[in-house]
Amino acid sequence: MANGIIIIDKPAGWTSMDVCAKLRGILKTKKIGHAGTLDPMATGVLPVFVGRATRAVSFAEGGEKEYVAGLRLGLVTNTQDTEGETLTQSPVAVRREELEAVLPRFTGEISQIPPMFSAIKINGQKLYDLARQGKEVERKARAVTIFALEVVEQVSETDYILRIRCSKGTYVRTLCHDIGQALGCGGCMFSLRRTMAAGFTLDESVTLEQMQEGGEALLRPTDSLFRDRPDYRLKTEKQEERCRNGNPFFIRENLPEGEYRIYGREGEFLCLSRLQGDTMTSLKNFFGA
Repeated sequence: MANGIIIIDKPAGWTSMDVCAKLRGILKTKKIGHAGTLDPMATGVLPVFVGRATRAVSFAEGGEKEYVAGLRLGLVTNTQDTEGETLTQSPVAVRREELEAVLPRFTGEISQIPPMFSAIKINGQKLYDLARQGKEVERKARAVTIFALEVVEQVSETDYILRIRCSKGTYVRTLCHDIGQALGCGGCMFSLRRTMAAGFTLDESVTLEQMQEGGEALLRPTDSLFRDRPDYRLKTEKQEERCRNGNPFFIRENLPEGEYRIYGREGEFLCLSRLQGDTMTSLKNFFGA
């Protein structure tokens, strides 16, 4: 069975689940999941996990992400992007310098009210289901972090390209909406491309067409997700036996505490573990069926 990670450059018009369904057909396996959902209009980096690598999805979802987004000033929609219904349209007399001047207000830890057109559940119901029924419910503001925010290009009097580096849970279209509100003319998102997620970039991605041709050979090893952690190769038969049985094992080296990629004596990636003192404890195993 196929095991590993594939970084897909998601095409516009596809849901993240559409991509997984396509890959199930290409790889002839059902065990496929993705990290970090992209809306249909968005393109770019979508990490997809296959086989045993699906155990790593939770580790991939929480990291920083980077986007290149199109901000359109003067237009407010019910979805906060150009695919929604227009609510207001206003003349725009904002200069690039004025836009850049408000961006520091949206950098660092900020509060966002999730859009009604989102998959967040309130009382067991997804917000977008309620929104499609014409209903609006109160949503609690959520704290997110914007690590970097800059204007990359001015396309027209109303359209700008922004680069955003942000935490998990950030709604870029809400960011565009809120920037427009701060400028007094309204705004929404007209394009979105994710350029980095889970530490993987567009340069490491492949298209679905390339996947169709290359298949399983294009899968990355599961341990590539944890390449920022140091590695540790087991030294003794007893260490490996304890590790493979899910038990903590001891090390003799004086190593700094933290997370480690653990490899068997033959070089097989076994697990992600945490070292405390001289004891290595598994966080997630990636061997076996």
